Amino acid sequence: MTNPLNAGAWTVDYLDHLRRLSIDGDERPGEHPDATADLDAKTRCLVRIGALVAVSASAASMRKEVDDAVSAGAQPAEIASVLDAIMPHVGRPRVVKAAPRVLLALGVELDLLDDDS
Repeated sequence: MTNPLNAGAWTVDYLDHLRRLSIDGDERPGEHPDATADLDAKTRCLVRIGALVAVSASAASMRKEVDDAVSAGAQPAEIASVLDAIMPHVGRPRVVKAAPRVLLALGVELDLLDDDS
């Protein structure tokens, strides 16, 4: 595998951006002009959903990001796959806590206490 630094795939701007992030420099997330230029809108939303799950974000935050993801073309199965993919990294309890918020954001009414199945 080729080192992207040696292959010329990274510009000095990105190296400087990563350097500043690594030392918690003055630049804040999202201030870099091309911070997400390599990601399409759907992928950005899916990444954000994973981040929201990781930080146990509110239902309102989750609803907005799920709405944005669906508007960008994400399917519910792809959103569920994000939860599966991050579970080993953020922990099962965090994903289980977030799953009802994701379902509500997708418009699924929950009655988790209904035993009539």
